[in-house]
Amino acid sequence: MSLLQQIKSLIVKDLTLEWRSKYAINGVLLYVVSTVFVCYQAFKSVDTVIWNALFWIILLFASINAISRSFVQESPARQLYYYSIASPKSIILSKIIYNILLMVFLSAIAYLVYSLIFKNPVGDPLLYLLAVLLGSISFATVFTMVSGISSKTGNNSTIMAILSFPVIIPLLIVLIKLSHQALEGADRASSYGEIGVLLAINMITITISLLLFPYLWRD
Repeated sequence: MSLLQQIKSLIVKDLTLEWRSKYAINGVLLYVVSTVFVCYQAFKSVDTVIWNALFWIILLFASINAISRSFVQESPARQLYYYSIASPKSIILSKIIYNILLMVFLSAIAYLVYSLIFKNPVGDPLLYLLAVLLGSISFATVFTMVSGISSKTGNNSTIMAILSFPVIIPLLIVLIKLSHQALEGADRASSYGEIGVLLAINMITITISLLLFPYLWRD
C-alpha cells in the first residue's frame, strides 16, 4: 500500500477501536465537564484574564489525558504486526492526524460547555476559535511526538513530562497571548505574529516526528 493508504487504514482502525469502546473519550469528556463545573462552583464569576487562563489549563490537562495513551494502548504484539505491514512514517502521521481530530472535537465541546457555564467575554469569536483550533493541533502534535518517545522508555510518565515541558510552556504563552487579543477584540493584524509562531511550531514538531520516529520504531 502507498503511504496515504496506510495512513487512512490506520486512522480508520483507531476510529473503529475508539467507537467500539468509547471508554477513553467518555472519560476525557467527563473530566472536561466536571472540571468546568467545579471551577464554576468555586469562582461563580471571573474576569477575562482568569477566564482565559482557566480555559487553557482545562484544555491542557484534557489533551494530556487524551493523547498520552496514544502508544500505551498498543501491545508489543500489535506493534510488531504494524512493523511488518506499515512504514513508521505512516504510523506516526496517522497518530498525529487522529489525535488532531480528537483534540478538535474535545476542544469544541470544552469551549461550548465553558461558554455556557461561564459568561463568554470574547470580543472576537472567530479569532478565539482560530486560537482554539491552533492550540488543539499544537497539543496533538507535541504530545503525540512525546508519547511516541516515552513509549520506548516503558511509557514512563516522568520522561513524558520532562520532554514536553520545554515545548508546552512557550506554546501556552503564545496561545494565551493570541487568545487574550481575541478577548479584547484587538486588530487581527496584530495577531499574525502569534499565528505564524504556532504554525511554525506545528511544522517543526511534525518534521521532527517524521525524522525521529523511524529510529525509535526500529528499536
